[in-house]
Amino acid sequence: MSFLMPLVISSVAGLSTVLGSLVIFKKWKRENINKFITFCLSLSLIIMIGISITELIPEASYSILVEYKLAKGVLISLIIFLIGVLSVYFINKKIEKSSSNDLDLYRLGILSMLALMLHNLPEGIVTFLSSYQDMELGLKISVAIMLHNIPEGISIAVPIYYATGSRKEAVKKTFISGLAEPLGAVLAFLFLRNFITDAMIGLILIFVAGLMITLAIHELLPKALSYHENKYIFFGFFTGIILLLINHFVF
Repeated sequence: MSFLMPLVISSVAGLSTVLGSLVIFKKWKRENINKFITFCLSLSLIIMIGISITELIPEASYSILVEYKLAKGVLISLIIFLIGVLSVYFINKKIEKSSSNDLDLYRLGILSMLALMLHNLPEGIVTFLSSYQDMELGLKISVAIMLHNIPEGISIAVPIYYATGSRKEAVKKTFISGLAEPLGAVLAFLFLRNFITDAMIGLILIFVAGLMITLAIHELLPKALSYHENKYIFFGFFTGIILLLINHFVF
């Protein structure tokens, strides 16, 4: 099979994050802005936790345990997961102050962008290699990825837009995150086709799961609660759960 079609499939799946950024082009009344931000943050954190628990950790654990056996596999998984957790705190300290009026929101947007770039990179590898071997399987995987990439795009664009007031900046950061997926596809084709292992992908996914769960609980949830719009937290949770169920049972 040619390189082009699997690359296109990976690119479309990855850049679907930009679709999530389109929500910032709707003009909200000032009194509804906090409700909208609360909903988006709540939706994003459920998606991040749900993907980590239902997809990343089970898939990664299986491949790691097959490679390293039970005791060693569990120990390695815990260490890599902990590194992912600590990475959130490390990245937090490295993010420079911006000129924005809401540094917390800007920080959340940047953290989400970095976490999802790391998430999209192995997704791009998996989508490309799947499509390269079996086009039908690759298409199914890409649709499932698109389904959760769109709310992930929201988790980047909304905080950055409301922190900076710049739609261009928000869309750009979302686009950069989405580019990680076709980048993963190119890396897979050029360097990894003959060397990538299930265990290697598993270690990356465990790291990303630790990073995303920590980001969701330690950063997104407190910020969502700070707006005191509990009804919209519930709406965000409910919408996220529905999307996860659709992703899990349909695709």
